[in-house]
Amino acid sequence: MLVVDDSPINRKLLLRALEAEGHHAEAVADGALALDRLRDAERPFDVVLLDIVMPVLDGYETLSRIKADESLRHVPVIIISSVDELESVVRCIELGATDYLPKPFDRSILAARLDASLAGKRFRDLELEYLEQVGRVIDAAVALEADAFEPASLDGVATRVDALGQLARTFRRMAGQVRAREERLRLQVEELRIEIDVTQRERKVAEIVGSDYFQDLRGRADELRRIVDAAPAGTNEDGTHGEPER
Repeated sequence: MLVVDDSPINRKLLLRALEAEGHHAEAVADGALALDRLRDAERPFDVVLLDIVMPVLDGYETLSRIKADESLRHVPVIIISSVDELESVVRCIELGATDYLPKPFDRSILAARLDASLAGKRFRDLELEYLEQVGRVIDAAVALEADAFEPASLDGVATRVDALGQLARTFRRMAGQVRAREERLRLQVEELRIEIDVTQRERKVAEIVGSDYFQDLRGRADELRRIVDAAPAGTNEDGTHGEPER
């Protein structure tokens, strides 16, 4: 939790109250420092306790900037201020404050408001996580259409035990079946292409063998073979006998 108050005494009181409730808390003295700390934190803060009257950047402007920042807008902000006029309360609620407590604050009321804010934030975090994982399933569908789907992209969603997890597991299984079927079709097309090529070659050979020119050549070859077979042993190519001249 982050305490934002320009009074050292108020910061100390709030830190003690928060630690007594088992919360880890930090404190800064103005709104500008608060924004820097919120944006630089390794882990997001669960709640901000914000004063109104401060130097550098007052509570109104700090609250406005928190709610205008996409990465911070969902952090609950509880106003704790000595400014208890109705107009100030309304303005803070309109700017997005979760709650408004007057100073001096009552510890039991502060604890109850913190519990309510934390419960709301946990619910909101779950909602954001759900929406983010729905987006992963949508991205997977787009990737499948582009033939770029990777099953590992749904690992996180598929571990859920709710309907979204079931959808992710079913989608991944069906995508695998589609990919396997496409691979089988590709192999069948390749085999068919080979068969077509073989058939075309056989047809071409048959056309050549059946042509008049080829039949004429075959007849001449057969006639030459008969002449060679009928010639006596020792006969030269010109029909004479004896050893050929060297």
